[in-house]
Amino acid sequence: MEALLTSRAVPVQVPCRKLSSLSDDLSCLELRRYPCRRGGVSIMSHPRLVRLVTASVQPQRVSALGHQGNTAPSKEILDLWGNVEAVCFDVDSTVCVDEGIDELAEFCGAGKAVAEWTARAMGGSVPFEEALAARLSLFKPSLSKVDEYLEKTPPRLSPGIEELVKKLRDNKIDVYLISGGFRQMINPVASILGIPRENIFANNLLFGNSGEFVGFDEKEPTSRSGGKAKAVQHIRKGSSYKTMVMIGDGATDLEARIPGGGDLFICYAGVQLREAVAAQADWLIFNFEPLINSLD
Repeated sequence: MEALLTSRAVPVQVPCRKLSSLSDDLSCLELRRYPCRRGGVSIMSHPRLVRLVTASVQPQRVSALGHQGNTAPSKEILDLWGNVEAVCFDVDSTVCVDEGIDELAEFCGAGKAVAEWTARAMGGSVPFEEALAARLSLFKPSLSKVDEYLEKTPPRLSPGIEELVKKLRDNKIDVYLISGGFRQMINPVASILGIPRENIFANNLLFGNSGEFVGFDEKEPTSRSGGKAKAVQHIRKGSSYKTMVMIGDGATDLEARIPGGGDLFICYAGVQLREAVAAQADWLIFNFEPLINSLD
């Protein structure tokens, strides 16, 4: 991570705090079966648009935190943002106000233990793939349990994200969702925001013939540390984008700011403020208004 430090880094002496919790109700699933060595594997997706719940999160304010520095971007940063051609968003605690795996674990009765692993993974203290496997092993969600959770839990979008994505799309700027979460939970979010499925890079839960949990697709780049960076590099390699930006809250999002990947990392701390990540961001924001206004 040391290689990612920039001259704009400003230490943040503020503890991480979560500002929201989840509520209820989603839509439907489409169940597809794929072969694997252990038997049939089922992967769920959402074919239809789901009902949206607008989050009532009040983003943290700089004045309340006493944090300065990279909240005031340089002209160079503003120019890069103003000329961006593709924007990659993290989903959990960025596009949405919740950490999807934490909420699913809570629903399955293992919320506290899983949330502790999530904090370690997003802070960068353990490899992401280790944390992902450890979290899932704590509650091993079955297909029926995931089905029940999704039926009862609609996505809760962060305030301002719909306006920002709409403005980006109106300006002919491509938008991607790159997440260490699961497609089962992200597909409905993409539908709400008008983001095509091919612009989603995320993990898949895998289930056996009887609906039992058998793991996650380890071939997905986002299933391991450095995976988001690889996803952004893959996008850039297959396109003619001159400027790409990664927006997120965690260490895996910060990793995407590498040669051939993201040119900027914008840390969104409207839900979670992760001290070590915020300190290394090119631009630290607590709501999406600065990004929206800078596109005018």
